[in-house]
Amino acid sequence: MHLRRADGGSVDRTDALPPSRQRNALRAADLQDLSLLRRAAPALVAIAIVSVADYLSGQDRYLAPLMVVVPSVAALTLRPRELLAVCFLGLLALLGLSRYDQVDNLADNRFLYGAMVSYVAVTALSAGIAELRMRRASAFAAVSSVAEAAQRALLRQPEPVVGPLRLAVRYVSAADAARIGGDLYSVLDTPYGTRVLVGDVRGKGLGAVQTAAVVLGAFREAAYDEEQLPAVAGRIEASMHRHVPDGEFTTAVFAAFREPGSVDLLHLGHVPPLRVHADGTVEAVEFADPWVPLGLGHLVAGRPSPTAVPFGPRDVLVLCTDGVVEARGARGGEFYPLAERAGPLVRDGWRSLADLDAAVARLYADLRAHTGGELGDDALLLLVTRPGPDAQSQGRTGPSPGPHLASP
Repeated sequence: MHLRRADGGSVDRTDALPPSRQRNALRAADLQDLSLLRRAAPALVAIAIVSVADYLSGQDRYLAPLMVVVPSVAALTLRPRELLAVCFLGLLALLGLSRYDQVDNLADNRFLYGAMVSYVAVTALSAGIAELRMRRASAFAAVSSVAEAAQRALLRQPEPVVGPLRLAVRYVSAADAARIGGDLYSVLDTPYGTRVLVGDVRGKGLGAVQTAAVVLGAFREAAYDEEQLPAVAGRIEASMHRHVPDGEFTTAVFAAFREPGSVDLLHLGHVPPLRVHADGTVEAVEFADPWVPLGLGHLVAGRPSPTAVPFGPRDVLVLCTDGVVEARGARGGEFYPLAERAGPLVRDGWRSLADLDAAVARLYADLRAHTGGELGDDALLLLVTRPGPDAQSQGRTGPSPGPHLASP
């Protein structure tokens, strides 16, 4: 993902991908990002180990036929032509060890059949396996590129500035090689103010993505047509009943920024937002009328009511999904204490776009440190500020020192 900076540049957001997921992506691309030497290293190490073992064991032990493992190892990482080149080196090592062990007579069946024929046969078979591996990797890469394009179209990355708001996002899907999962968000500048949706679909995988598509599509239409947030939620509810299987639901929180100094929030079974002040004080938003998640509205009577919350130009609104607050600690297994950690990490985010991006980077890095580096569920962190007119103008046009990114 990429975000535009205030000075017109772009920032790569792939730092939000955990290291293990980055390694999986490289494997899926058939290790194309690695040099030939690094890809050939396992096979070269196998040649060295067999050679040293045979030499140290003396001439009375013939370990050179163990060189047959080299083609098998090379088939895991090398292209067919590269494999043949490395296996030729292994063949030279085999001939040298056979001469050292005095087993290099073609009339000796131990040498001809036990070493040479088996090595050549395994090399040919391994070259075929390497070709098959490359074809499957190419097909997977093609499918993945189409899937990623569809995912980007579904979960559109908002600009750092939408209407009067500044935004900073970190989003990680729990599914390998995927950029979206069951968590969803959208920020729209509408005739009724700037509106934000953060939600969490029940479940994971393709079914969750399909439900997320329904919710986001309905929100992008209703947010421009309906003046009141409960009506927007009602439109999404109706769309889910038409297009989502019974029993599926989505927790959500809506935010509408119309008048300076306040924000209207609508809570539907989601993680309550946090409001962080400039001094680091954190307030969890309490809702007088919390409501059931989207998709379960037919089980209760009435409609949800929005809650007006003070929101000044030096406040930061922290929106997240349960993948954040339910992230388990690597040692004791305790949940991530977002309300305790967010204050000092986020309090300076109101100053500029760069500070806001640095704040979400610090918060995400702290979350990763809490879990030991990996997240077991989809996780979304969305920070929102609404600066005053002077700060807002500076954030759009003034120089920026550049955002700080989370360490990979």
